[in-house]
Amino acid sequence: MSATMKAVRLPGGGVVEVIERPIPRPAAGEVLVKVRASAICASDLSLLAGDALVGDASNVPGAITPGHEPAGEVVGLGPGVDRVAVGDRVVVHLSIGCMRCAYCRSGYIQQCPEWKCVGFDVDGGDAEYIVAPQEACLPLPDDLSYTSGALLVDNFGTQFHTQQRLGISGADVVGIIGIGPMGAAAVATAKGRGATVIALDMFAHRLDLATELGADLTVDVSDGGALEAIMSATGGHGLEVAIDCSGNAAGENLALDSAKKLGRVAFVGECSNVTINPSEQMIRKELEVIGAWVFPVQDYFAMTRFLLRKNIVPESTVSHRMSIDEAPEAFDSVANRRADKVVFTFD
Repeated sequence: MSATMKAVRLPGGGVVEVIERPIPRPAAGEVLVKVRASAICASDLSLLAGDALVGDASNVPGAITPGHEPAGEVVGLGPGVDRVAVGDRVVVHLSIGCMRCAYCRSGYIQQCPEWKCVGFDVDGGDAEYIVAPQEACLPLPDDLSYTSGALLVDNFGTQFHTQQRLGISGADVVGIIGIGPMGAAAVATAKGRGATVIALDMFAHRLDLATELGADLTVDVSDGGALEAIMSATGGHGLEVAIDCSGNAAGENLALDSAKKLGRVAFVGECSNVTINPSEQMIRKELEVIGAWVFPVQDYFAMTRFLLRKNIVPESTVSHRMSIDEAPEAFDSVANRRADKVVFTFD
């Protein structure tokens, strides 16, 4: 094994570099994972700009290797590791916590007061190797590829947990607003749960993907008639469930407006500022509205069983596979919407 590895560096200002870094050594309780697949997330674009969406604001831009969606093979063990073995196929959960507080104990590590995010606070998977606590390494079933595995720790994990909370079933008409990578996972998951799915986006290729994933109806939101289309499709009642994955004000308002009385709404797309009318859109309709972010680790095994049982293939939502040497092109393609979901794959 060479003493160095290739890794992505995002020093800010839109710059993407592929550099040589020492291969990390696992400390006590950590494992060394040879990365086989690592996905780019839209939140990584904040690192590209030098203004991280999450993580410690004091982190120096470019000091942390990005990539919070990695999967790979365990190739080394630190002292005291007893739950993971060399040769194990794993995905690395993006959350690292104290493992002592009530949130960590309940599986909601992302709510830990000492929470650190892989790829933002500690080195991530956009590299040939990554070290991670053994608690963060979750077994990847043999029937799921490494590329599919990379999509479990964010898109599909988040959607599985979100839709469990919403109680989505075959009795529901579900509207998915924004068919980027998260929205695509939402479509596949809702169809797996038996729902009738309406997919909404402004890009034709995304709506085509939604159809391939099982959406019953697709709606182009660019003409301003999305709400009318939903009402027409639901006999004027609206949606039992609306899930916004767009992360913009228009999408979040559409979710609230299109949900029927006593309906359920989830905000998944990140949005820092939106104007809503709580009285008209929520209170008088008696909506159940939740925020959804990441997923608790205890959902992982149920999620993988669900995907395998329903024959859902997460990697079918990938638009591009690239090598780490193509990282500048990969990030530029995501930033400029020439690609929706890029996964770095490694030999």
